[in-house]
Amino acid sequence: MRFSGMTKHLVFAALPILLATLISPPAWCQATTQVTGKILDKAGAPLAGAVVVFTNVASGRTYKLRTDKNGEFSQVGITFGDYQIEVFAPDGQSLYREKKSITGDPDSHRLLVDLSKPQASSQPKLTPEQIEAIKKQNDKAAAMNALIQQAQNAMNAKDWQGAISPLQELLVLDPTQWQFYSALGDAQLYLGQYDRAVESYEKGIHAAERNTAVDARDPSTDPAKKKAGVAKMLTNEGNAYLKLHKTNEAVALYSKAAAMDPNPATAYFNLCATQYNVGNFDGALAACDKAIAADPNKADAYFIKGSSLYGNGKLDAANNYVVPPGTVEALNKYLELAPDGAHFADVKAMLEALGVKVESTYKPKKK
Repeated sequence: MRFSGMTKHLVFAALPILLATLISPPAWCQATTQVTGKILDKAGAPLAGAVVVFTNVASGRTYKLRTDKNGEFSQVGITFGDYQIEVFAPDGQSLYREKKSITGDPDSHRLLVDLSKPQASSQPKLTPEQIEAIKKQNDKAAAMNALIQQAQNAMNAKDWQGAISPLQELLVLDPTQWQFYSALGDAQLYLGQYDRAVESYEKGIHAAERNTAVDARDPSTDPAKKKAGVAKMLTNEGNAYLKLHKTNEAVALYSKAAAMDPNPATAYFNLCATQYNVGNFDGALAACDKAIAADPNKADAYFIKGSSLYGNGKLDAANNYVVPPGTVEALNKYLELAPDGAHFADVKAMLEALGVKVESTYKPKKK
């Protein structure tokens, strides 16, 4: 597009573009305990292949367990609460039902169903060693549950400093949990502790990559959720590096995050903004187009795209300032999506410099 009698009076400058940070309230699973049991048939012999179903009365979540050749079953990851328990024969016939509370009492973690006795349901006494082991497990579970709640409350209230201590304690209790590292990095990022945030994100990424086991009871081990979590940590680590004025490291992390994130709009937008602010207009344009493709309603992506195109304009032999095709369209799209946006004045100035009238419908809304 050509505009006669013009000069490029808007020179490139780093713009105060707020990078998008992926911070969301933590929603970790509560720590859990182990339940074991044994099923005996009507003759008093172990019943192999029986299905034992635990249904949490409050949440409706079910755990389906199958007995081995000795009639035994075991399940870790069951949260405390009230359960409806039903036992089915291998052919699907319902054999037994009862309600049971799983609590901090070790005896509540063992179920014995003896079908040779009418309505039999007795809980055998555990050995002192078993009781001590379960007690330690439950003490740890209770401590983690309390710390998780404390950290969640602090982060939901944006009390980032208040979240630091419980998150650090959680990592002492379970240093393999990548979600704890991610949350700690988020809190440190908001507090301006950028070096520490980088360290936490790196540890979280390594923890997620090292632990390849998938446990249906633990959503954090789900490959898709873990992949999205790693992409989030990469994006926020890039933000921390940018605050440390390490642009190359930030760009590399944004690129890596965008390549693996199922929702890459944020990573591409941050890459777009960073490339623009270092004067790499071509790199900014490529990233902006990808950010727009991932989220067509991202107004700031159109602003940076239009600014980058404007920055790529040239004066021709007749002293006309020629901007690449799509410049005005991108700037107008920003005004359409954000008529009272933070960059209204910048966009208006560029359009007026190009001789384009800014429509009245694009004016900032009155406060």
